[in-house]
Amino acid sequence: MTDAPKTLLQMAGAPLDPSPLSESTLVIIDAQNEYRSGALPLTGVDAAVKEIEILLKRAREAGTPIVHVQHKGKPGGAFDLDDERGRIMRELAPACAEAVVQKPLPNAFAQTDFAERLEAAGRKQLIITGFMTHMCVSSTARAALDHGYRVTIPASTVATRDLPAPDGSGVMKAEEISRYALTELSDRFAIIAPDAAAVPD
Repeated sequence: MTDAPKTLLQMAGAPLDPSPLSESTLVIIDAQNEYRSGALPLTGVDAAVKEIEILLKRAREAGTPIVHVQHKGKPGGAFDLDDERGRIMRELAPACAEAVVQKPLPNAFAQTDFAERLEAAGRKQLIITGFMTHMCVSSTARAALDHGYRVTIPASTVATRDLPAPDGSGVMKAEEISRYALTELSDRFAIIAPDAAAVPD
């Protein structure tokens, strides 16, 4: 009988508990209307937004630093910041004192002041939420390791969309893509919590 597979984090004996809000910065990635009513509607986006909303409320009450990341698209296209589709969803709109970082690429660290914003917050743990799981969430979580951060991702706070299988065999469903992306991240890049409630204060 072979041993059950383990992640690299498990093999290293790393702590696997989600980071607490009291020691973290909450990052909300691309919670924009494009993913709800624009050209890229996501499977399960409304449920994920509700979970992010719960975390955002708790973070504000706890005084947790919060960074909103907003994808900046081309004028007239997806994520046009001058159009309703590019605006952050009403439920998750930044409060006046909360940082907003506008990014041109999937990785929030690339060509932005995201790293400086996080450094100013003074915490080495991140709770990353938002969209899409396999794209901007994954890219940012992977880069965060290079910058020395410990990342927690609550699975209920992310979502993505169906994609064509690269071998032409059909469609990969959004739920499975999210599951695969989070599985990959759990090997080395992030602690995957089941939901917002699993993130301690």
